[in-house]
Amino acid sequence: MNKMFVVASREYLSAVRSKAFIVTIIAMPILMSAGFIAERIAEKGKNVSDRRVAIIDRTGQLYDGLVTAADQRNTFDVFTESADDDGPRQTESKFVLEKIEPGEQSADELAYAISERIRKGDLFAFVDIGSAILDAAPNANPDADREATLRYYTNATTYRALPRWLGQAVSTAVQQHRIRRAGLDPDKLNLMLRGPPIVQLGLVERDAGTGRIGEAETIDRVASFVVPIAMIMLLFAVIMTGASPLIQSTLEEKTQRIAEVLLASLSPFQWMMGKLLGMVGVSLTIVAVYFAGGAFIAMKMDVWQYVPVHLLGWFALYQVLAVLMFGALFIAVGSVCSDHREAQSAVMPVMILIVMPLMLFGQIVQEPNGAFATWFSFFPPATPMLMLTRQAIPPGVPTWQPLVAALLTLLATIACIWAAGRIFRVGILAQGKGAGLREMAKWMIKG
Repeated sequence: MNKMFVVASREYLSAVRSKAFIVTIIAMPILMSAGFIAERIAEKGKNVSDRRVAIIDRTGQLYDGLVTAADQRNTFDVFTESADDDGPRQTESKFVLEKIEPGEQSADELAYAISERIRKGDLFAFVDIGSAILDAAPNANPDADREATLRYYTNATTYRALPRWLGQAVSTAVQQHRIRRAGLDPDKLNLMLRGPPIVQLGLVERDAGTGRIGEAETIDRVASFVVPIAMIMLLFAVIMTGASPLIQSTLEEKTQRIAEVLLASLSPFQWMMGKLLGMVGVSLTIVAVYFAGGAFIAMKMDVWQYVPVHLLGWFALYQVLAVLMFGALFIAVGSVCSDHREAQSAVMPVMILIVMPLMLFGQIVQEPNGAFATWFSFFPPATPMLMLTRQAIPPGVPTWQPLVAALLTLLATIACIWAAGRIFRVGILAQGKGAGLREMAKWMIKG
């Protein structure tokens, strides 16, 4: 037992004392939030120059309404409040409309002339509003009746903000025109058709001490989504940081013949368990650092109420079991390979098991207590991430489910350690070509 803890201590200290560990601690949250950071950087460097749009209004009745809609958008919708003292910051391009009279030119000649202006950079796009668009049926065939459609021309096909706004603005203008033509007041009709706002609340509860029924709290939908995704991403990062290095260290000890020296002093199982316990200690250290930093930031930003304190114990349990389970598989893979190329191919099934819960996250969040989410969260390789996600989403899960899931994961972890131990005992001393699945199964069964 002492020899096992000596190995664990060595693995732990060699990991936490390295510069790579410090870099990992700092870099991991940066990498996990890289998408948000990149989005903010891209937003600051976003092109917000005016987009000039030529409008061919063959109805003769919609252009003025589009100008009004564009002025309203350019005044209120293209600016966002800034934390700086400079006031609101422009984050979207303004749309500047230019009226084009059809004249005597054919539709094709006019379209070509304006297209040339777009190629020269004078315009960004142009729109041809068909003359029959005010009377067109909703299901009009755009190919059969050109005059009943809205035709948008541009060479910037990936820019979606302008066609999206034009479609909505022209649709609104057409509806307003039809309402007036029917002798109705558009403002009154819009008021009658406007739906009531929806406020999403939690459940009403009774105070156990006073017996009074309190008001339901408003649900913060962002927080209810951020908490589970933060926990599953942190657990994934800890598994990758704590378990995946074991394949590299095992392979190095095998290829450099360090294994032969170590096995003269301790048994293969003691050696393997020491490596596993050492990496469990590393993962717990990482989690402790992040939890402490997260708690500090949450209190400073006054969002402590969103921190799932009641799940921290479950997180630690799932984390330990996951690192032990996947770490044993990584050690088994490392012990049967003879070089890094073999290891990269052999480790793919294990990586699929680790990544699989992330691919199912969207479905789990939508229906955390559905049959699919419930039964899949009892599948041990996916249990740590999926059950924790389900517990973090209100209203949570029945108490028996995480208990049974933890028991199943514990049994699966013990089975993985047992199987990995038998493979490790043979594979760590084997030289030459790496073992395949059939040989690994033979070693596991016969020892």
